[in-house]
Amino acid sequence: MTQLDGELSPPFEIVEPAVWRAPIIFNSPHSGSVYPLDFLEVSRIDLAALRRSEDSFMDELIGDLSQRGFPVVRVNFPRSYVDVNREPYELDPRMFTGRLPSFANTRSMRVAGGLGTIPRVVGDGQEIYRDRISVDDALSRIEALYKPYHRALRRLINKAHQSFGTVVLVDCHSMPSVGVSRDEPRRPDVVIGDRYGTSCAALLADTVEESMRALGYSVGRNKPYAGGFITEHYGNPASGLHTVQLELNRAIYMDERRRERGPRFEQVAADFSTLADALAAVPLSDLGPFQAAAE
Repeated sequence: MTQLDGELSPPFEIVEPAVWRAPIIFNSPHSGSVYPLDFLEVSRIDLAALRRSEDSFMDELIGDLSQRGFPVVRVNFPRSYVDVNREPYELDPRMFTGRLPSFANTRSMRVAGGLGTIPRVVGDGQEIYRDRISVDDALSRIEALYKPYHRALRRLINKAHQSFGTVVLVDCHSMPSVGVSRDEPRRPDVVIGDRYGTSCAALLADTVEESMRALGYSVGRNKPYAGGFITEHYGNPASGLHTVQLELNRAIYMDERRRERGPRFEQVAADFSTLADALAAVPLSDLGPFQAAAE
């Protein structure tokens, strides 16, 4: 249920199992739906329009996995407010009053598209803000929300890495069933993003594809989504750090127009459990190099 709040408490949640079944972490960075009131006050579009950027209900689809031995991470603030799947300072100078720090990345493709760390537009291209916002506001959001999330995620990854010698981060997202461009081909049910084979062992991406196909889903790889900052930043297979991004077609599990759970919702959640089981069955020794546990 969407919440309106003056404060985000907690801004994100990590639910660890009593006993880890495998070093596999499920992460939902874009399903947050707690909208700060001061954010809504400066937005030129209404809440329904802002919510088009959400990966609605993705956190619920993976929520029960913590009871099956897998830690689950969910972000509660919306990506239209702060997007944790970006570099920490991908910022568009046209959005702000005041001078951005010299280390800000103002020229990335994501910034150009309006989808930086502090987004300028929602998913369908609508401008979010009536007026420019202050640089101090942007930087305070990054300090208060973005950085604590990544510190906590890094600690969780390190915990698994030290305990098991390797770790797999499954970054869970959803995509609109239809792309912005009419020329884009029909989207599959699932898109696997592994940064074209660089963010995880091939065996993991193959296991995801085989498992989802066996469950009846159509599957694509890396197009139109190859993986964002989280996939790129935390994926380092040579060090035993594997990250794979999953993009689930929203039409599979929800009514996109009404933003309601669809009739297949419970089945899709069950299918995520089946996928988790398949990943847990992959022998860790088959994933390539192990990193010695840190003392």
